[in-house]
Amino acid sequence: MKRFSFATLVTSHNGFPIATHLPFIIKEEDNKLFLYSHVAKQNEQWKHIEDSTALVIFSEPHAYISPTNYEKDVNVPTWNYIAVHAYGKGQLITSHEGIVSLLESTIDNYEASYRKQWDRLPEKYRSGQMMGIMAFKMEVTEIQAKEKLSQNKTRNEQQKIINSLSVSKDPNERITAEYMKQNLQSK
Repeated sequence: MKRFSFATLVTSHNGFPIATHLPFIIKEEDNKLFLYSHVAKQNEQWKHIEDSTALVIFSEPHAYISPTNYEKDVNVPTWNYIAVHAYGKGQLITSHEGIVSLLESTIDNYEASYRKQWDRLPEKYRSGQMMGIMAFKMEVTEIQAKEKLSQNKTRNEQQKIINSLSVSKDPNERITAEYMKQNLQSK
């Protein structure tokens, strides 16, 4: 979740699902897991974040797996992936201090070098920007995680897939190979 923290927030309003793609800050506090983020105030999803259980979907890395990696011809392509579904109830962060803390945590997490520039911006400008967002946190009450990394294939086939993905031009495929190597070594 921390490595692939750009995720999809899903809520519901009147039985209709609403989704927004957001960067998240993941924090453990008092043995509880919290997800922090913000949406543009124009995105009305924030109005429903406290209404019911929300879902945040982390869906990276992933990679196409060619059947050319298998020992037998009678196979089809598939997809390897790691996904985490985090469920919980959202809570709006409305205090100025809370919003500043969230934004500074976001800056520190994604581009720490920008923090000096942010700190130099006029307070009126920063405050104006903050008025255009709705910050929130979500206590995670349930996690469902899935990793499909060709565990059902032979060691030889898994190694062929790792070798193939490791030299891919697609960084997502190379990262999937890293996770496959870790999975293979832990057995």
